[in-house]
Amino acid sequence: MKIFNSYSNQLEEFVPIHEGIVNMYVCGPTVYNYIHIGNARPVIFFDTVRNYFEFKGYKVKFVSNFTDVDDKIITKALELETTEKEITDKFIAAFLADVEKVNSSTNYIQPRVTEYMDHIIDYIGTLIDKGYAYKIDGDVYFRVSKVKNYGVLSNRKLEDLIVGSRVDINVKKENPLDFTLWKKTDVGIQFDSPFGKGRPGWHTECVAMIDDIFGEQIDIHGGGSGLMFPHHENEIAQSEVLNHHSLARYWMHNGLLNIGKSKMSKSEGKVILVKDLTVDPNGFRLFTLSTHYRSPINYSDEALDVYLKEWEKILRTYSALYLKLDLNDYLEGTSERDGDLQAIFDEFVTAMDNDFNTANAITAMQNLNKKVNQLLRSKASDSLLLAALIMFDDFFKVLGLKTNKKPLSKEDKEIYKKWLEARKAKDFTSADKYRDLLQAKGII
Repeated sequence: MKIFNSYSNQLEEFVPIHEGIVNMYVCGPTVYNYIHIGNARPVIFFDTVRNYFEFKGYKVKFVSNFTDVDDKIITKALELETTEKEITDKFIAAFLADVEKVNSSTNYIQPRVTEYMDHIIDYIGTLIDKGYAYKIDGDVYFRVSKVKNYGVLSNRKLEDLIVGSRVDINVKKENPLDFTLWKKTDVGIQFDSPFGKGRPGWHTECVAMIDDIFGEQIDIHGGGSGLMFPHHENEIAQSEVLNHHSLARYWMHNGLLNIGKSKMSKSEGKVILVKDLTVDPNGFRLFTLSTHYRSPINYSDEALDVYLKEWEKILRTYSALYLKLDLNDYLEGTSERDGDLQAIFDEFVTAMDNDFNTANAITAMQNLNKKVNQLLRSKASDSLLLAALIMFDDFFKVLGLKTNKKPLSKEDKEIYKKWLEARKAKDFTSADKYRDLLQAKGII
């Protein structure tokens, strides 16, 4: 299994730090607004990564945080004349609802910055004590000059970064690149610290929480490509000087999801909110996974519609397969793959093992769909059909697709048999009656 490591900028064999265990952390949202479908891309992708590791038999410790201390949150609270906590509680609940809406799991560790304030303050204090950070007028800054390979993740040189547009210019700092660990503030929520009242800087929150939750280097750190610099670069800098490692063995970054060719932006009003999506989440998820995660996606209604229709096609085949096995009382039993099914399974696994190539994995699922239609027409054995059903279920589980299929009741099976008998006898009045019953129940 290979992963493209943003840190080394190359494809590497995945070797977990602890055998059979994957420790991974994905940067979560700053909770002051609803998320848009661009924000949903890392949610869907890293959920799929987790699913695949679990499919491979790994035990996954998955952590994704909530940034519930931020200027944007304070501004929103002041606008609405409420507290920061009321704002963050509201949008954390909204975020988790949206995560479920796109078929992703909410069963993971969800640290809030406010819950880890003591550890964050201690972490900053240690950086100061060891000379890697300094205090000025109640603010605390990290000394970038102490990091020999600063810029390695984003592949930037120090001299180029000094004039970079994202560097915070502040005459109080020793170096223009030095970033804020603690911010003195008189506005909004404040916390007591040895450095004075204030709140932490964004770049020290995740690294401190990872340090507390995992206590060691983790296997995977993920997030959107926009976080590579300065956020992830600054996390690595702090970990390098304190713990002498790059925080994570593998760094993974997904590309943007754009509207047309423009970046999705809340500030510019170019957004489609997840909460406003009315389409089948399975089709939306297929659309999101149809492009390799490191490449950008250009959203359009037409592009999405392709995968909504693709999911309808797959679901029809799956439903017919499930129904046939259910009517034969063979949803459980001996299953046996033929050579074609095994080749499709191998195609799926090879795709996912190659840096989570979900686009090729979807192609393998489409090939399975074609194969199952052939098997249904050829009156294949129940054991072969069951093998195909199990394979569909495995693919669905990895890709986060849900069918909610349940076995028919005895009464429903009787109705279905009567419908077939009426059709065979050309008793169209009875056949129509039974068909209407089956359609009302969603069976056909």
